Amino acid sequence: MDKLLALKMFVETVRCGGYSSAARKLGISTSSVTRQVAGLENELGASLLNRTTRNTSVTVAGQTYFEKAVAILDAIDEADAVVADRGSDAQGRLRISVPVEFGRQIIAPQLGELLDRHPGLEISVSLSDQVSDLLSEQIDVSVRLGSSVVSDDIVSKRVGGFQRWIVASPDYLSGHAVPAHPRDLLEHQCLRFDYAGSHQHWTFQGDEETIQLNVHGRLQSNNADILREAAVAGRGVALLADWLVRADVEAGRLTRLLEGYEVNPGNASCCINALYLPNHRGSSRINVFIDFLEDILAAEPSTQR
Repeated sequence: MDKLLALKMFVETVRCGGYSSAARKLGISTSSVTRQVAGLENELGASLLNRTTRNTSVTVAGQTYFEKAVAILDAIDEADAVVADRGSDAQGRLRISVPVEFGRQIIAPQLGELLDRHPGLEISVSLSDQVSDLLSEQIDVSVRLGSSVVSDDIVSKRVGGFQRWIVASPDYLSGHAVPAHPRDLLEHQCLRFDYAGSHQHWTFQGDEETIQLNVHGRLQSNNADILREAAVAGRGVALLADWLVRADVEAGRLTRLLEGYEVNPGNASCCINALYLPNHRGSSRINVFIDFLEDILAAEPSTQR
């Protein structure tokens, strides 16, 4: 018995809900599928499927075996793709995870160009502000903003950088004193990013002093664009990435404040990093995506640092 072939037929039988449907999908006879699955059951000494005249369902043991078999087949497909990928033009599916607003504003508008460059490449994009588990989520590349990741289990490559700006709308500033010093923000409604304790303190670096503030405000969110929209609507002062608010500042919808200070200083905290697993070194798919990232970030005024 070809064990790998039998696993594939068993998995398709479970997915399709029966031998006949699996056979049609695989383009083979129903008897071939039945024979392979029966061979598995004989070898294991356990029933994997319940059979009736109307349908086929998976047993408890079969469900466990199915989950393990899927993982094995996926791992084989991934291994084949990685080996075939090296030293060739990018082929196959590239699964990427990017922060929601950064993905929508910076990466998504340019993906068509990447696909045009590499006709054999498929791209699956996941938008998430959560830190991805590359292995369990089967992510090839995760783009993250902030501090670099130092780990033997993950490769982190810096592909760009950005600044953080303090902004508020002209309407808000017409009714509140324009802050001349960071400590003046303690008298303002501050729109705070609320994710895993991030930015609960706002830090400012001046020529001769470092100031850390525990700012206050009635609105918090784990989505940067909600804070941007609230700032444009005159609800308070926000600390946001320059790439997110540059267009609003240039259009006069927002005003940049405290320009003489570096906000949340430190190069590491303003990095744009591409993360991938060490065993993907040399992958053409990952290499072309990282090259693409570096190209578009170099052309973006807010992400060249």
